[in-house]
Amino acid sequence: MRYHYLRFDIWICLLLSFLLSLGTEKISTTILQDKYKEHKQEHKVDVGQVGGIADENVFRAQSVEDLLNHDLFTVVSPGIEYRNKGAGYYKGFYMHALTLPSGEIVAARINSESVVSDSDSIYSGNSTLPVGKIIKEDLTKEKYFIEQIEYKEPLTRTDFYIDMVGDAAIKSEESFIEGPTIVLQFLTIIITFPIFHTIGSKLGIFPCFYQRKSKKQSDWE
Repeated sequence: MRYHYLRFDIWICLLLSFLLSLGTEKISTTILQDKYKEHKQEHKVDVGQVGGIADENVFRAQSVEDLLNHDLFTVVSPGIEYRNKGAGYYKGFYMHALTLPSGEIVAARINSESVVSDSDSIYSGNSTLPVGKIIKEDLTKEKYFIEQIEYKEPLTRTDFYIDMVGDAAIKSEESFIEGPTIVLQFLTIIITFPIFHTIGSKLGIFPCFYQRKSKKQSDWE
């Protein structure tokens, strides 16, 4: 078996580029943390709007019939029961199997930032979910999603879901910061590696990648 080892100059240039990319990571993380605060602020919704906190003026739905007969509503759920059943990704966003007070189960996209508990512990008491509205959609078209969300119990209705997020949709801090940061680190390494090697070659520290043939050598060949 033949082994191929990278030359010492390549290792040194990769190390220098990697160290420089750590600086890029630190700077980009600091900038993106501030940008994330702006991102969250831009997606804040007022009380009473879809995805926002449901005050006492918002209708408390008890059943599917209530959902269908009201433009806006909320649902009161015991503790964190609303996120303890099936769940899955539908067209890129996460939805829970929400049990209504009537016992009927529907799919709901919930903004956790606007859930209000009437207890000091989220595991006890009641949780008032954000303001929601009905979105007509044939959920059965996404078979994998149905398998996920109906893992424990089947949905009562699959011809709609509840949108309790609306314009409050925000990316997680991790995905907002990590993705761009990794890309910037990678680009830093790709860009600076040849620069470091070129400088080292011109200083005579590293061998050149490509040796130019002299005219005499070319004539003999």
